[in-house]
Amino acid sequence: MNTDEIKKRLARLQTKGSSNPNSNGKKWSDNFWKLTPGKKHEIRIVKYKHSDDTLPFTELYFYFGIGKPRMISLVNYDEADPIMEFASELRKTNEEDNKKLAKKLNPKMRVFAPVIVRGEEDKGVRFWEFGPQAYTELLQYMDDEDYGDITDVENGFDIKLEQIPAEQSGKAYPTTTIKLKPRTTPLSKDAKQAEDWLENQPNVKKLYTKVEYDDMKTSLMEWVKPKLEGGEEEEAVSSGTNYTDTKKKNVNKELDDLFED
Repeated sequence: MNTDEIKKRLARLQTKGSSNPNSNGKKWSDNFWKLTPGKKHEIRIVKYKHSDDTLPFTELYFYFGIGKPRMISLVNYDEADPIMEFASELRKTNEEDNKKLAKKLNPKMRVFAPVIVRGEEDKGVRFWEFGPQAYTELLQYMDDEDYGDITDVENGFDIKLEQIPAEQSGKAYPTTTIKLKPRTTPLSKDAKQAEDWLENQPNVKKLYTKVEYDDMKTSLMEWVKPKLEGGEEEEAVSSGTNYTDTKKKNVNKELDDLFED
């Protein structure tokens, strides 16, 4: 009998919120880091152990509001995705409203980078999540020969971040300022600490529970069902037909509300 494995599983069960077996025994949310609005932060993006290439960024696609607050798309696993299939069928109708709905049903990209937050090094590697705008800025820095590999263990760059609340920025959403510090620094002065950060990293994709095709289709049908008249939801999900023939205006409004973020 493997007593070490027993202790490991007990510890996982006794850690509040760590229901995902890939959460490194932590509370699930402790694997992630978020900016505090109005506060200045300094972070270091580190090389990602589970990357398929040399970049530290992981692009993941999600649905927001269907089935649960966030559902990971099967496109991340190179598998058929029923919601994407449904959106594709909507486009084939060549109706302008359907095309707009299909666009809103596309999964949204979020980007994750493993980071060490300066001043919170004891919390280890966590994932910072951001959108396309911040992603573009970071890639532009890395494409600049004056910076290059900002994750270099010995000669990388720390990053200054600040999230400006919407009421201060004058925009409809908070904005994030990104500035690289002008001088290179080591990831850590302690070589063993740096090595530990590089080795002890969860796989961000595995932190999210994969929903199988039939379960995802059920979630879509349950979301579509109130918008259709009796018995048409199965046909609508399968073919895209009848979806906007019934209560089209209500569907448009609800989709607008659902995906406005």
